[in-house]
Amino acid sequence: MISKNKPARITIIDALRGFALAGIVLVHMTENYIGGPITEDFTTNTHSGILDYIVDGFVLLLLRGKFFALFSFLFGLSFFIQLDRSKSTSANFQKRFLWRLVILFIIGYAHHLFYRGDILTIYAVLGVLLIPFRKASNTVVLVTAAVLLIGLARFIIFGLNPEIHLLMDGDYTPGGADTQAYYEVLQSAGILGVFQSNATEGMLMKMDFQLGIFSRAYLTLGFFLLGLYIGRERWFQRFRDPSLPLGNLMWTGGILFVVGIAIAGFGFFKSGPEAQLESWYAMIGLTGIDVNNIGMTIIIFVLFIWGYRKKFWERFLATFAPYGRMALSNYVLQSVIGTFLFYGWGLGYIGELTNRWTFLLGIVLIAMQMVFSKWWLNHFHYGPLEWAWRSITHFKRYPMRKSNTQ
Repeated sequence: MISKNKPARITIIDALRGFALAGIVLVHMTENYIGGPITEDFTTNTHSGILDYIVDGFVLLLLRGKFFALFSFLFGLSFFIQLDRSKSTSANFQKRFLWRLVILFIIGYAHHLFYRGDILTIYAVLGVLLIPFRKASNTVVLVTAAVLLIGLARFIIFGLNPEIHLLMDGDYTPGGADTQAYYEVLQSAGILGVFQSNATEGMLMKMDFQLGIFSRAYLTLGFFLLGLYIGRERWFQRFRDPSLPLGNLMWTGGILFVVGIAIAGFGFFKSGPEAQLESWYAMIGLTGIDVNNIGMTIIIFVLFIWGYRKKFWERFLATFAPYGRMALSNYVLQSVIGTFLFYGWGLGYIGELTNRWTFLLGIVLIAMQMVFSKWWLNHFHYGPLEWAWRSITHFKRYPMRKSNTQ
């Protein structure tokens, strides 16, 4: 029996988490779960008409880099919720949170073996850095987030080492030999071959992407901190409050979106027609992309809250809540399904389907998982991985199946 004193879940948070996960699935499906550089042949094969380029544009402008940001923001928010609830118990929050991150890393590493684009291991490592901020002022939290989000780390790293890869050598351009070799692994290797590639080269590639000039880890930590701040301000407990500065936030997002496009355009234009990433102008261009992503993320965030204030849209958006409550289980399962669909150890459709079809398959996968999540939570208290994560964290076997009397 679940304790009657357990704090009530905030449905809008679960719904936003599910909505964010849906956007991530669509990006991964159109990328064929490659999680790394793509070959020229892949680009050619996945485009057969204008509709495929429209899908590309939609994913680029509205999904890629935005829904990962929302997901990361919600991780920081979850940190605050756990911290806030720990104040009413005698539990040592710091030790328990660290142990929770260790478990998440183990789950994430198993997931990484299937798909090297895994973010759980990154969350587990970066989550440790949230602990020093638990007592920091809001000013410190926001200033640190801003420094991380404007891409300062990228320029420092490039100034110290003007190479794309910090940990790897090789030619990972679209026509490069190493890109082709990686693609062939995904096309033809058995599942153990994929595991081996992801456990070695794949981990180095991930670290390059996270800590090098692409700077994904720094952005992720910045969004963690924004989630911590919004949690402190209890926006989701009072999301209907008209005093929330949503209008100003929407203007901010719009300005950042446009300014980001301008910065990116300037940077890559100055890089020349054969743009290479090993230049200061390219660093400016990459930062412009990040600013654009931040702007669109803010716009999506505001629109979601505005929509949730309306009866009609609330009913629709709330359907993502069960999906979001089982986000960990759904995230891992969709990667297993996606890699089975595309990789050679499964059905081997990598590079065989055009964007319009992979996008549609993504929608189908989301719908199936949403239906399954609702059914599952009608019978069980937690998703499978959520239950395992919770039980191992607390060294206690929590009840899984709901009783008939509930």
